[in-house]
Amino acid sequence: MSDPFVVVGADAAGLSAASKFRREAPDREVVVFERGQWISYAFCGMPYFIEGRVERMSDLLSLSPSEVDERGIDLRRGHEVVAVDPDAKRVTVETTDGDTLEQPYSDLLVATGGRASTGLFDVRGVDGAFTLHDMDAAAAIDAYIADPNAYDPDRADVSAVDRERVERNAAMPAPETAAVVGGGYVGVETAEALTARGLDVHVFQRSEHLLRPFGEAVGERVETALTEAGVTVHTGSPVEALDGDGRIEAVRFDGERFPVDMAVVGVGIEPNTTLLGGTGVELGEGGAIRTDEYGRTSLSNVYAAGDCATARHAVTGEPAWMPLGLTANRAGRAIGATVAGDPSLVGDIAGTAVVKAFEMEAGRVGLVEVESAREAGFDPVSETVTAGSRSGYYPGAEPTDVTLVADRDTGRLIGGSIVGPDHAAIRINTLATALEADMTVSEVERLDLAYAPPFSPVWDPVLVAAKVLNGTLEEA
Repeated sequence: MSDPFVVVGADAAGLSAASKFRREAPDREVVVFERGQWISYAFCGMPYFIEGRVERMSDLLSLSPSEVDERGIDLRRGHEVVAVDPDAKRVTVETTDGDTLEQPYSDLLVATGGRASTGLFDVRGVDGAFTLHDMDAAAAIDAYIADPNAYDPDRADVSAVDRERVERNAAMPAPETAAVVGGGYVGVETAEALTARGLDVHVFQRSEHLLRPFGEAVGERVETALTEAGVTVHTGSPVEALDGDGRIEAVRFDGERFPVDMAVVGVGIEPNTTLLGGTGVELGEGGAIRTDEYGRTSLSNVYAAGDCATARHAVTGEPAWMPLGLTANRAGRAIGATVAGDPSLVGDIAGTAVVKAFEMEAGRVGLVEVESAREAGFDPVSETVTAGSRSGYYPGAEPTDVTLVADRDTGRLIGGSIVGPDHAAIRINTLATALEADMTVSEVERLDLAYAPPFSPVWDPVLVAAKVLNGTLEEA
């Protein structure tokens, strides 16, 4: 084999690319470097492992190293790419054994993902303080929560796990009160997981409502759902510091010291781009690697995908950084095909996302916040309606809030959110499809959506919202 395709990172984007490439170009070499031991795992499933809904950590793995090997992929774990020389077309790799090697490439994919942002908070060396961005953290949190006499080590049943870290946390007294710093995806899901494990949970959010990218209507109903489930939500309460001498003792906010014996910091993520330092690669939003519609970077024969890379926004047409699972998998697969000789678009992104808080479900897509829409050059008009999730006479009908945002000049739908306890989240896919098709609000209003009493009223909540927003646009 020759003309090696080198991939940095063995998770969603990296292994999707390597697998597709191997099928399409069996005569070329493909090498995947992974600095750690974990590969191809379900990041989004970690809160549900901590909660106990997922019984074994192995359930979160999509591919094992042996399965990758069976595909003809040269996977090298414990190999960190520390530098890229785009002129010589080679990467420098350091191994966990202390060795350094040079690997040439014909094409290179950077799929290094992201890392947890801790903001002002350094959780390293503080027992009971965590970020939740990798499987070792999930295993450690699960062990820390458990009573030392009741912990089941078989839950962390993967050889890649940091066993020493798990055992250390399993030996500590079980916590009673937990602070979750940040009210985004990770914060909301972690709050539910810790509550299910019997902790007294407090969520601290800097802004005035949770899940800020979902809009105010979603934030308010999710806060209510958390509160009704026993979670204490502190909005408008930025945490100033974590206190503790060796082990977490308290969080400080608004001049107060609130005692806790566990803290999970979920204030965002940052793209991993260090290995491209000094290459002159063009960066975009959030410091992510800027890419074109085929995943190509500004460096010749160098691609990027996943949480470290931008993609074109379906509404604005501009590069955007939205680290989400489907984005990574889809882009990796497309790049694998392109490198193999079949040019394939990575696809636009619209930030389509869903989340649950106990029985409450929420979804969002596009430009939901009016301020963001204005910054993107639109003249936004927004309406929020509440409609039933099913026919009113059918058991289980629940109020569903739908927010739609349109451009005043064109009538084009540019964003939306949905929240409610009865299959609300999945309805966001209707809006995502409408955005991809550049539909106007009046066109959305005329969609022939399915109706049957157990699933929807005659006028689906999405249609009701479109009808109201279209009326507002016509009056303008």
